[in-house]
Amino acid sequence: LAAPLILYFIYKDRSRYVAYHSLQAIIMQGICSFGGLLLAVLVGGLSQFIPIAGLVCLPISCCFGLLPLVALVYGAYGGIMTNQGEDFKYWLIGDWVRSTLIG
Repeated sequence: LAAPLILYFIYKDRSRYVAYHSLQAIIMQGICSFGGLLLAVLVGGLSQFIPIAGLVCLPISCCFGLLPLVALVYGAYGGIMTNQGEDFKYWLIGDWVRSTLIG
């Protein structure tokens, strides 16, 4: 989350291309890191109150806990594609970021 944030603040006035891609990465990493860990804790905490639900909640909680790692791999893929000069658009975030930067 720190690397795209630093890139955004350094290049936001110099390059719209870098600003667009780094802002996408900031939003994606933030949502997946904080949201995934929050959901993992909430679903895992549910098993504390309903013991039988723990059998179902534990695997779901583990999947939500892996969400930041998946986002990190997806971000690395996006960084590689962007470095090769391709226009990379994050799923569900790319169009929103583009409309925010343009409008």
